[in-house]
Amino acid sequence: MKISGHPAQGETAAPSPADTTHTARTASGQSHIHESAAAQVAGAATYIDDIPEIKGTLYAAPILSTVAHGRLKGVDAQAALAMPGVRGVVLAKDVPGDKMLASFTHDEPVFALDEVNYIGQVIGLVVAETVMAARRAARKVVADIEPLPAILTVAEALQAGSQVAPPVTVVRGDAEAALARAPHTLEGRFEVGGQEHFYLEGQIAYALPLEQKQWWVYSSTQHPGEVQHWVAHALGLDVNRVRIECRRMGGGFGGKETQAGHLAVWAAVAARKFARPVKLRFDRDEDFMITGKRHPFAYAYRVGYDDTGRLCGLQLQLAANCGFSADLSGPVADRAIFHSDNAYYLEDVSIVSHRCKTHTQSHTAFRGFGGPQGVIAIETILGDIARKLGLDPLDVRLRNLYGIEDRNVTHYQMTVEDNILQPLLAELETSADYRRRKALIETWNRASPVIQRGIAITPVKFGISFTATLFNQAGALVHVYTDGSVQVNHGGTEMGQGLHTKVAQIVADELGVPFDQVVMTASDTAKVPNASATAASSGTDLNGRAAQFAARQVRANLAEYVAGVDGCTAEAVQFVHGQVITPRNVRDFADVVHAAYAARVQLWSDGFYRTPKIHYDKHTLTGRPFFYFSYGAACTEVAIDTLTGESRVLKVDILHDVGRSINPAIDIGQIEGGFVQGMGWVTTEELVWTEQGRLATHAPSTYKIPATGDIPEHFKVALWPEPNREDNVFGSKAVGEPPFMLAVSVWEALRDAVASARSRSNPAGGPLEMDAPATAERVLRALGGIPD
Repeated sequence: MKISGHPAQGETAAPSPADTTHTARTASGQSHIHESAAAQVAGAATYIDDIPEIKGTLYAAPILSTVAHGRLKGVDAQAALAMPGVRGVVLAKDVPGDKMLASFTHDEPVFALDEVNYIGQVIGLVVAETVMAARRAARKVVADIEPLPAILTVAEALQAGSQVAPPVTVVRGDAEAALARAPHTLEGRFEVGGQEHFYLEGQIAYALPLEQKQWWVYSSTQHPGEVQHWVAHALGLDVNRVRIECRRMGGGFGGKETQAGHLAVWAAVAARKFARPVKLRFDRDEDFMITGKRHPFAYAYRVGYDDTGRLCGLQLQLAANCGFSADLSGPVADRAIFHSDNAYYLEDVSIVSHRCKTHTQSHTAFRGFGGPQGVIAIETILGDIARKLGLDPLDVRLRNLYGIEDRNVTHYQMTVEDNILQPLLAELETSADYRRRKALIETWNRASPVIQRGIAITPVKFGISFTATLFNQAGALVHVYTDGSVQVNHGGTEMGQGLHTKVAQIVADELGVPFDQVVMTASDTAKVPNASATAASSGTDLNGRAAQFAARQVRANLAEYVAGVDGCTAEAVQFVHGQVITPRNVRDFADVVHAAYAARVQLWSDGFYRTPKIHYDKHTLTGRPFFYFSYGAACTEVAIDTLTGESRVLKVDILHDVGRSINPAIDIGQIEGGFVQGMGWVTTEELVWTEQGRLATHAPSTYKIPATGDIPEHFKVALWPEPNREDNVFGSKAVGEPPFMLAVSVWEALRDAVASARSRSNPAGGPLEMDAPATAERVLRALGGIPD
């Protein structure tokens, strides 16, 4: 794989004009290895299941509903309680505080109360002296459930009016009138499936009761502050009595933003009942059956357009399958609305969003947080328009891009001020040799009887910030010890994405010390309180800036001290390469710190940051919900076998905007990983529920994520060479979520290949109808090889 567009190891990127300090930047802009990489390779990086257990620790296993919807009449645990090593069961009656979880909508019980709402809902726990004893006993518990009618699909939910929240409508202009006068109109329907997070480390919590009603809970969570609140709420305690710690997760992808809280609450309730530490870890089957997924969506659209493919009007219905409770479905569905434009100006538009309640797992955050479900809708529509007009889909996309001086306001009334879409797409079109390759593919397809190829370029414009404005804040602590070593703590969490590494680079530069002089510590609610989730791609933006501000204050304290000693101004003191330089002297950083300590200078500080400029009316979904946009584009070439429906991604070229990269290697890794995960979403990762509501794809044997053999040999990633135009840390941009949506190019390339095959066998055929993921079965059906 080619990595380009960034400084090589040992080189230093130029400082951002908006981020000038009295240090020479030697850490940021370089591809430093991940701060835990050596420990992870050596098997020495500690995850929660690696923590040495306190004597007396017990183990819990979940008791699951076997009915999608029913009345819970009782629980018979006699057989389980008779098994060796079993200490007891935990049910809703054992929850000392509120029996409903402390979620925003307060609509989900800690344990099932008088009703069960999906197969896999946790009714209670079996607690035993070993993990296997607990799991075996949990299978012996019999729940008496009277079945009730279950709603399992979006169509059934819409018909029944079943919803977790009211519908939301966003309107600009007059879509109906625009459609009436449009030269052409097109209608369509399709569905996009959900996605299992499939983090390597499953959900886990370890709850330890302490003295004086205090608690220490180790949780594999993206949001320690929320877990703290949930545990305190369930135990009936003040929040200050609960401490949550997380050194790292083995992946999260949004699946541990809210749903890690469930395990922490369950483990804590069990630990309180038995007055012993309790660990709860799901096996992979349980994780699949219990936890929520990416929201499946169903779409219906009516679009008007002219002879060039420019949109005239759009009516779009988005129906999200939310599962049995709201969880984060409201903001997920809102972001799908926000990103239904992707990179395109929608002048007369009406978008209706339904938040459907079904008797399945409660779906939750997943990388992109509704953005992918919005982006794929408009890209599908533009692809359909291009095929209807016989135009190159790229030309139709270019025709509809946001403008610079005009056509630059989104349907939610935010002006797009940092638009680089046109030059970025032009650069990728040239570097990927798109036009020549497309002509060669057309020639190939005319001559090939079985294998058909397709190619597509799709862009991404992704808004960066939490749409819930209150979460756009962060805190950090920077401690400098008397030997000159530095320790950093912040409210963000590390899940493999390199957040701690980037924050260490930022702090090292701010203090002018080597990168390896900075140590990161576990995320801990006892150190930084009320921290927001590490989500919305904002981890570095928020926590990196907060840590920078904390380090800057320590540096200012040291500069003032040295200036007093040398008789110069504090502004004349420089911190670079582990040295402190004034017009009179050059000293080692460690020596200055030691002397400053003796002079009683404060060597630690906190830092706080809140995102500027953002404002948002959640009732009208208008305002400026995002600080800036991240951009990117991908060119993907695919091949399909028209006899079997099998497909393969052949080539990928990506040009992505990360601003001025803090760590190019980490950013490239995020782009590659996000793309491959998105590729899985639109190709092989199919979730299937039976007619009874049981998730049938609940293990790697039936649920297929991309493997190494699915990665194309030609996989090139380049970075757009421009810093963030907003005043963000180091001039960087967020990179966690936007690359996921680059994989919509895979979806459109597959549809291009299918359309080519259909046009040869049935030139007068109707519109291309295919749902995602584009499994072999669905591709074959779209080709007409499988009857509906």
